[in-house]
Amino acid sequence: MWKSVLTPIHSDGWRFIALGAVLALVLFFLWAPLGWLMLAVTAWIAYFFRDPWRVTPTRPGLVVSPADGMVIAADRAPPPAALGMGEAPMTRIGIFLNVFDVHVNRVPLAGVVRKLAYHKGRFLNAAHNRASEENEHMAIRIASVEGADIAVVQIAGLIARRIVCGLTEGQEVATGERLGLIRFGSRTDVYLPAHWAPLVMPGQRVLGGETVIADAVSQEPARQGRSH
Repeated sequence: MWKSVLTPIHSDGWRFIALGAVLALVLFFLWAPLGWLMLAVTAWIAYFFRDPWRVTPTRPGLVVSPADGMVIAADRAPPPAALGMGEAPMTRIGIFLNVFDVHVNRVPLAGVVRKLAYHKGRFLNAAHNRASEENEHMAIRIASVEGADIAVVQIAGLIARRIVCGLTEGQEVATGERLGLIRFGSRTDVYLPAHWAPLVMPGQRVLGGETVIADAVSQEPARQGRSH
């Protein structure tokens, strides 16, 4: 019960919360309305950095969402060139995170981190497909337990200005494990082998570490859907 009521705060957020609280206290002395406004901003910062508990499906082959948000792409695209995974199109699932979504990213499939590649780029609207290539991003190549290499890409958005990745090359990671976060609006892409069909579709909401987005051992075709 307590896990559903008391949501943990990501460690990266405490300094921002502390700064907001100090500013709110100072503004209360100067002019109370400004203090209340800063207090509201501090509460939103705490909300933004929330890191809720998740229950991750663990059947072999299941690929879980690396982020909370809305699926905006379920298509084919080459992985980031810096990862050295070739130019052949892979199954790409793109997830857009608005400023109200949980921004903690999670590992979609267990394996070993083979390569990390940071790209200092632009800050376009993360909902645009151009953002995958042009925006600032951190690309992560993982040799999965299924025998195939996959990639996760943390992409900065229009107002995002900081990508945090806690992984190191050679590290073993588990499905659903926290890998980092992106601050204040962003996008997260996953690149999977071309024959792994997406089990989600554009417009669908997903939860990081919980929603199954693909299955390495399933022969199910890509799903279709409609909004209503």
